[in-house]
Amino acid sequence: MNDPIGDMLTRIRNAQLRGKSTVITPASKLRGWVLDVLADEGYIRGYEATTGKDGHPAIEISLKYYEGAPVIKDLKRVSTPGRRVYAGVSDIPSVRQGLGISIVSTPKGVMTDAAARSANVGGEVLCTVF
Repeated sequence: MNDPIGDMLTRIRNAQLRGKSTVITPASKLRGWVLDVLADEGYIRGYEATTGKDGHPAIEISLKYYEGAPVIKDLKRVSTPGRRVYAGVSDIPSVRQGLGISIVSTPKGVMTDAAARSANVGGEVLCTVF
């Protein structure tokens, strides 16, 4: 697999289109950190570590819905393995005038765009969520 974060985001997007309550994705530290940000911001109910059918570590993500509609309206991968997108603290994009979030991988950890601005650090823009 070339793009594990893009794969996880696609699994979440597809599961929400089908109305699933949970989705399983292979486990990694970076995926866990991204899911921590999504859970803290209220886009997912939470997640827990499990083992997959093949015995490898996996993460089960509990998706969140509001009045039958998914909470996550738009989920886009910004930085890909073939085209990394880095932004300084003044260049971090805001999503829909601050209604959504950008998830940024910084030297101080994976955080939202607002947290990165307040910590005065830039980094790789992983994805945007609305």
